[in-house]
Amino acid sequence: MKKPFVIGIAGGTCSGKSTLAGKLNEELSKKHNVCLMNMDRYFKRPGITTIAPITGIEYVEHNHPDAMRLDDIYADFDAAVADESYDVVIIEGLFALYLEPIRKKLDLKIFVDLESDERIVRRIDKFMTMFGQTKEEITDRYLDTVRFRHKELVEPTRWHADLVLNGVFDRTRAEEVVLTFVEAQLS
Repeated sequence: MKKPFVIGIAGGTCSGKSTLAGKLNEELSKKHNVCLMNMDRYFKRPGITTIAPITGIEYVEHNHPDAMRLDDIYADFDAAVADESYDVVIIEGLFALYLEPIRKKLDLKIFVDLESDERIVRRIDKFMTMFGQTKEEITDRYLDTVRFRHKELVEPTRWHADLVLNGVFDRTRAEEVVLTFVEAQLS
């Protein structure tokens, strides 16, 4: 039975994990059958809420595994990993290295690291453009919950990574390194 090569990509909000996953998918798909799973698609709707530990403000939670449809993630991930038609499976998201049922099936674990100040700047740009949120809404939520959850749940998963990539520097070089490694594993 042929097993696909399975890559997990984690990191903080707006660190570049989706961008890296997309670039790997784009390049690998030129020669291989690739399944790309984005964990953001598995948030519960309507979402669960959380109370910010410092301000006490209630927010919809998007930075905790309880906010996700874990049964659906596990089922879809297991199906992709078992699908012999795939050469590569890529799963990316905040909790790709946090969730043990996923982590133990990964052949390559990547953590995209980026300082919090750059992540918040990227988040402001992204959320103002994509969701029409104000700078104040984005920064308040980031400082109240996102930063806390990152330190609690996401940052510690870097120690599970086989490779930690800097989200600031030339992504092209990092992509080339990963692609060279993956191609060697597939041949």
